[in-house]
Amino acid sequence: MISAQGIHKSFGHVSVLRGVSLELARGEVVAIIGPSGSGKSTFLRCLNHLETIDRGNITIEGEVLASSEGEAKAQYVGDAEIRKIGRKMGMVFQSFNLFPHLTVLENIIEAPVIVKGLKREAIIPKAEALLAKVGLAAKRDAYPNHLSGGQKQRVAIARALAMEPDILLFDEPTSALDPELTGEVLRTMRELAEEHMTMLVVTHEMGFAREVANRVVFMDGGHIVEQGPAESFFAAPQQERTKAFLQNML
Repeated sequence: MISAQGIHKSFGHVSVLRGVSLELARGEVVAIIGPSGSGKSTFLRCLNHLETIDRGNITIEGEVLASSEGEAKAQYVGDAEIRKIGRKMGMVFQSFNLFPHLTVLENIIEAPVIVKGLKREAIIPKAEALLAKVGLAAKRDAYPNHLSGGQKQRVAIARALAMEPDILLFDEPTSALDPELTGEVLRTMRELAEEHMTMLVVTHEMGFAREVANRVVFMDGGHIVEQGPAESFFAAPQQERTKAFLQNML
């Protein structure tokens, strides 16, 4: 579903990604963990073109997004192709990014209507079904400022699903939430995993990574230090840096 090879990204003189390579299979849930500043979120943003890479190759479902040879700067496909590839992926941010002037329902139908050109009356039943799926059918006509953080994030997940993506990217979806609200968002993500949604999740929730992810990737200093099946990753990490990180987190 995703193939990223040798991804390099710098901001000015600061090298954030230093040759990161990762593949994601259909139906797989991969959790990316690591300390702040390790490049996790930047990597995610590079995959859906919120950031451009300096060097490397990104392929989404067999379609090339960006490629480079040797030390040459990465070349991207045309804008129309970028948009087409981008629709294969939904993104859930840590800060929700809901439109405050739109109701919950309007937030969900906005992109299908504007981007896909769907009729409003055609998408409303699907939007209502998605709200029921995330446990928020009763909040259909509420505005975001009347929702808790956990409710806002579940609306954001429903909004991403409304575009019918093949892949969901999550950028620390619970980091802005109070601890008691985290569970309701993780529950929704667990249900998506059980439905075999392909998911790449940057998270600091070790319990979620251990219980839900098929594979865990540990990043530090712009590199992938270690990765493996969730069970063995937590039971017997191989690298000293991984061991030290997990000792502080668990």
